[in-house]
Amino acid sequence: MSKRPSEREQLSLFRALPGDMALRDAQDLMAYPFFSLAKSPRTVPIRFEAGGVSLTVEGVPEHGIATIWDADVLIWAASQIVQAKKEGIAPSRLMVATPYEILRFAERGTGRSDYMALRAALDRLQSTTVATTLRQRERPNGARRTHRFSWINEWKEYIRPDGRSDGIELILADWFFSGVMDEALVLTLDPTYFRLSGGIERWLYRVVRKHGGRQPGGWRFDMRHLHLKSGSLQRPSDFAIQVRQLARRQALPGYRLTMERRGGVEWLAFRPSPADPCQDDLSTPSVDEVVDGVWTGSVDHPHAPRVITRRTIGGTPAPTYRKATPSNGLGTP
Repeated sequence: MSKRPSEREQLSLFRALPGDMALRDAQDLMAYPFFSLAKSPRTVPIRFEAGGVSLTVEGVPEHGIATIWDADVLIWAASQIVQAKKEGIAPSRLMVATPYEILRFAERGTGRSDYMALRAALDRLQSTTVATTLRQRERPNGARRTHRFSWINEWKEYIRPDGRSDGIELILADWFFSGVMDEALVLTLDPTYFRLSGGIERWLYRVVRKHGGRQPGGWRFDMRHLHLKSGSLQRPSDFAIQVRQLARRQALPGYRLTMERRGGVEWLAFRPSPADPCQDDLSTPSVDEVVDGVWTGSVDHPHAPRVITRRTIGGTPAPTYRKATPSNGLGTP
């Protein structure tokens, strides 16, 4: 009986490209709460449902759910894939690189603790499971397919006799890889993104970049819906305090944040900052289109049974009148 080939044997090996390159991120990962925003291990599942899209993210007690700092590995992978396509090189889900290359790309140190943090990040990315209907076609009978995956199917490391790492191989989830291969689903991040140190700070930049894009009129989100989109375990009041602080500090590169209150509802409004020269490099396809009749962003239509039941939740494009502290690394401190 012939042996069935392993997944690795069916994939071509893609060697990480050298040199600097633009930071790329998958729009889906920017728009939905796929990652823990806490540096302490989180095992409470993330559950989100809006606009016909549902997702559940779960981690194991040993590692916890992958964090927004762990997602730096996916940003590195997405950047490599997009750059390879630009250079006419065929990328693959099977990638190989040295830990040094990944750490330097993510503006991390390269000491022993940084290498250990990278390994912990890879463990969380592999052990975290995601179940989502996002980008899954609806069947003729109206049923939706749920795709379940881990960010990394497997990873291995080559260790020299002296204990030093000689390279890392990893296999990306097909769901993630196919999303990055579609250029319409990828955005460029500000070069200073990795200097954003806080979990909510990093998450909010990604949301603002995804929804604000280069729209001169900007975009706004109801604070309660913004909290729902974050997947944060913080109380809404504590979450709102952090967002207000970020707005006061103008902490997000390329965007101007404004807090508004209308009809007893607090909103975060944001628009591209014309004073930021980096904004011209923040590429790519258009962000969300127009809003619907209930003042909800086109990708966010919360279901009534979910936590918040008001129909007017969400974001709407409407006229709206730094250096960050380096992060503590890919893993939990």
